[in-house]
Amino acid sequence: MTLIFVILILSHLLGISQGQLKVGFYGNKCPNVESIVSGVVNEASSSNQNIAPVLLRLHFHDCFVQGCDGSILIENGQSAERHAFGHQGVGGFEVIEKAKAEVEAVCPGVVSCADIVALAARDAILLANGPSYNVETGRRDGFVSNVSLADNMPDVDDSIQQLKDKFLEKGLSEKDLVILSAAHTIGTTACFFMTKRLYNFSPNGGSDPSMNPSFLPELKATCPQNGNVNVRLSMDRGSGEAFDSQILQNIRSGFAVLQSDANLYGDTTTRRVIDSYFGFLSPFLGTSFEADFANAMVKMGRIGVLSGSQGTIRRVCAAFN
Repeated sequence: MTLIFVILILSHLLGISQGQLKVGFYGNKCPNVESIVSGVVNEASSSNQNIAPVLLRLHFHDCFVQGCDGSILIENGQSAERHAFGHQGVGGFEVIEKAKAEVEAVCPGVVSCADIVALAARDAILLANGPSYNVETGRRDGFVSNVSLADNMPDVDDSIQQLKDKFLEKGLSEKDLVILSAAHTIGTTACFFMTKRLYNFSPNGGSDPSMNPSFLPELKATCPQNGNVNVRLSMDRGSGEAFDSQILQNIRSGFAVLQSDANLYGDTTTRRVIDSYFGFLSPFLGTSFEADFANAMVKMGRIGVLSGSQGTIRRVCAAFN
């Protein structure tokens, strides 16, 4: 009895619940849900070339606060989770809402917003020529959305130990930390997140000494000290529009844009994970960045899910029923 009790407590602390998730959960009740979501995502990409990283980030931010329950989608005033400081720049809400409306038209009250977010992220990765993978579905939507619950989101200024702790709390390993950080292979960031690293790096001020010296002038030209902090730059130097492992090579070579990415190479364990994709024997050891990324996405999609009789199915993703 004691062992069972300990396991239950640990499961609660980790926020992990695979529950009744399975591939093809809607096979009988809403067989066309994946094609509907895919169609909406592809349509969105025709007018917004940046939609892939936007939808990928939306899924990550949803799962890291209370689990993958669609809580980030709620818009019920300034206290809503989506307005948290840690969610700055998160978007794609309108894409999810459009997909939900189209799904509701054929399968009312069946498919959760949380599942649509997960499916849209997979389709977004495919748009960027990333790996295809099966999405487990069966999530249900949560009843809570509060800005204070997002206080502990991973942050670009976090130390490597803080990042490890935050991922471990969600049941994710150090390898998962590396792989999911590599989602920065696509998308951009704002100069706002670069100011400290470029001009006031702790503890002595100045610039981060771990940065490749040839990269520093390039970054400062894009993000001058008193310039527009909203100017955006690629998070993956030289390969920001393609899904590939170049982001990891950039981190190895001192060309990481974000401080949190650079920190991955200053730690023995996470450095070993990065290097494993570039060793001479990597192809023979079955080390595949794409396959590992797909696996990490599936694992992340299980964080704290509500299933079965838990939660609800929202009629509109931005509002509680």
